[in-house]
Amino acid sequence: MSVYDFTVKTRKGEELDLHTLEGKVFLVVNTATGCGFTPQYEGIENLYEKYHDKGFEVLDFPCNQFGSQAPGSDEEIHEFCTARYKTKFEQMSKIDVNGENELPLYTYLKEKMPDEEIKGLKNKAAMNMIKPLSTTCKKPGDIKWNFTKFLVDRNGNVVKRFDPTFKPEDMEADIAALM
Repeated sequence: MSVYDFTVKTRKGEELDLHTLEGKVFLVVNTATGCGFTPQYEGIENLYEKYHDKGFEVLDFPCNQFGSQAPGSDEEIHEFCTARYKTKFEQMSKIDVNGENELPLYTYLKEKMPDEEIKGLKNKAAMNMIKPLSTTCKKPGDIKWNFTKFLVDRNGNVVKRFDPTFKPEDMEADIAALM
């Protein structure tokens, strides 16, 4: 099994076969429009603009499992992101990342990269404050909060998992190395 064996739904309800991403580097991220980490959309968009022509994609999955911070329909979420953060990457349909209804792609990602390293005292403190609020994080490897990021290389290998506090701009060296 590989990341390319999955199909996901776009915000328009169309099937996206991940085989279409073969040979590309991509970032998979669960997002929310009403979260303290929502401004990370700007950094993700900057990376997308800088590396898209070199084969970089973003799979943005809105998720309402953490503090109900992704309210609204897929289209309303998209309108917010394009108006506020000028995002150009395609958003997927809203999903669950933990629990019995989690998207199978996320089950796979969590198995391949079960945990992220949290660097810095400030980030560790932030994640410790979030932990009691994360009611869907029930087992090791579960997504702890919005804006957990997975980086996938050109061969479909899940190479890194970044915690929600990890800023997109700090991923640039990892992305550049894979390009």
